[in-house]
Amino acid sequence: MFSSMKVAVVDDDKSARISLARLIRTGGIQVEDFSSAYEFLQDPVREQVDCAVSDVRMPGIDGFALQETLAQTLPHLSLVFVTGKGDIPMSVRAMKHGAIDFLEKPVKVGALLDAIGRAVERTRNQRILRAKLGDLQRRWDLLTARERQVFQLITSGLLNKQAGAELGASEKTIKVHRARVMSKMKAESLAELVRMAELLQFHAAK
Repeated sequence: MFSSMKVAVVDDDKSARISLARLIRTGGIQVEDFSSAYEFLQDPVREQVDCAVSDVRMPGIDGFALQETLAQTLPHLSLVFVTGKGDIPMSVRAMKHGAIDFLEKPVKVGALLDAIGRAVERTRNQRILRAKLGDLQRRWDLLTARERQVFQLITSGLLNKQAGAELGASEKTIKVHRARVMSKMKAESLAELVRMAELLQFHAAK
């Protein structure tokens, strides 16, 4: 598993950066290192890495600013903080905003590799979910306004007759719209359509 991972190390301290990269490579993990958050954010490799391991206190864009930027631009990418000057409020802030772990230097290789493993797993799961949501959104965009209304009503639990009464349409008309919805959304069953609705609603809420 580790051999297929690629990790970005972001630290303005050259010796600390080299040391972290060396530790990570002991796990057979590919490493790209950066002397600043700005350098990392400007490099196309940011799209390819499975997680970022970053210091907190850095000039310019610090670790927390990097975390906020990634949340906006690469929300699937997981972040592990490794710092020599951490405290409980910093740790709480980092974890509250989605960091996988907050480790203090000198970090133990086992703890670091474990955190990276969890971060990579989350990143890959998020990538899969985002791809699935993108596909669902493309299917949703194919629906007409009336088909979307039918979609929402039947996935909320209404029968065809009840959906018809809600929309002022006959049960037969609702059946036609429902069949088109199932076809365009590529749903094999109502249960699958309901799961699609839940994913789309969760994504919209976020």
